[in-house]
Amino acid sequence: MTNSSKDSIQIKMEQILSHTCGSFENCTETNIQTFLTQCYEENIDPQYCLSWIAEHNAKIPNWANVSKISQEWINGHTSTGSTFFNNEGDVLR
Repeated sequence: MTNSSKDSIQIKMEQILSHTCGSFENCTETNIQTFLTQCYEENIDPQYCLSWIAEHNAKIPNWANVSKISQEWINGHTSTGSTFFNNEGDVLR
């Protein structure tokens, strides 16, 4: 994945976060599912999005529950609950 692609995905995830949660501090068990759904609808791997959210877990109140609900969403909405990779090892979106 090129830096340009990563930047584009980063910007899109930030826009989705802003629209669904407002900020990391406002992430809840409910709106995190909306965030993941919108990532999925925008063809961004939800596991990749969750990993990005997890990098900021110190800012998210009740992270343990938000994380649990997020992982349940991932397991229920992706084929294996794991990240998709191409032959070169790049995360697919």
